[in-house]
Amino acid sequence: MAVQFEVLGRQAVITLDRPTVRNAINRQMALDIEAAVDRLEADDDIWVGLLCAKGPTFCAGADLKEVASGKPDFSTTRGGFAGLVRRERVKPLIAVVEGAALAGGCEIVLSCDLVVAGAEALFGLPEVKRSLVANAGGLLRLPKVLPRNIAMEMVLTGDPIDAKTAHKHGLVNCLTPAGGALDEAQHLASRIEANAPLAVRASRRVALNGPPLQEDEGFALSEEASRDVFRSKDFEEGPRAFIEKRSPRWQGQ
Repeated sequence: MAVQFEVLGRQAVITLDRPTVRNAINRQMALDIEAAVDRLEADDDIWVGLLCAKGPTFCAGADLKEVASGKPDFSTTRGGFAGLVRRERVKPLIAVVEGAALAGGCEIVLSCDLVVAGAEALFGLPEVKRSLVANAGGLLRLPKVLPRNIAMEMVLTGDPIDAKTAHKHGLVNCLTPAGGALDEAQHLASRIEANAPLAVRASRRVALNGPPLQEDEGFALSEEASRDVFRSKDFEEGPRAFIEKRSPRWQGQ
C-alpha cells in the first residue's frame, strides 16, 4: 500500500508512504488516498483526519516518470489529482507537513482545512520551471490563503516559501520545530474533537461555501446548517451539560 491508515481515538492518521520517490503521486497512490478518505468519511467514530507523510519530503507532486511515459494518470473520478484535491468531504482534514510540499504536493496541502508544519517545511508551485501549469487547484487556492502579491510571486517564479513565511501570512496554522508537526497536529485535532462533531461539519460547510455567495444566499445556507444541527441529539446535550456543569458527551448524532 502506498498509503497507511491508523486510527488513534477519534483521529485518523493518513500517511503517504512512498518515501523513496519523495511521496510522488502515481495512479495507485491516488487510489489509496481516495480509499483512505472514504474510510475517514464513513467511520462515525472518527471525527478528524490528519494527512502526513513518511520520509524527509511531504510530497513532490506528480511522479515525473509517469509524466515522461506519455500516459500519466494521477487522478480519480471523484477526487481529481491524488484522489483528494476535488473531493467533497464533511470532516476536517489537517495537513501535517515536514519537508517540501511542492507542485501537486502543495496543492494537496491547499485542499486540506488546516495546516501544521515543521520549521524546515517548504511550499511551492514550481510548474513553470518545467513548462507546466499547476492545474490541481493551486492557482485558485493559493491567492485565497496568501496575500495576492506573495502568491503571484510564487506562481510566476516557481520559487517556494519557507515555513516561517507561510506561517506569517496564514498558509500555516501552527509552526513547530522540525519533527514536531504531527504531535502539534494531534493537539489541534483534539481541540476540534472537544466540540460537537455535527456542528463542526456544518460550520465547516458554511465557511467553505458561504463567502462567494450573495449575502442573502449565505444567510440561507447558514440557516439550513443550523436547522440540521438543531435536529440532532447533540443539540440537546450541549445546554444540558452546561446546566449540569460538566463536559458534554457528544455522540455525533
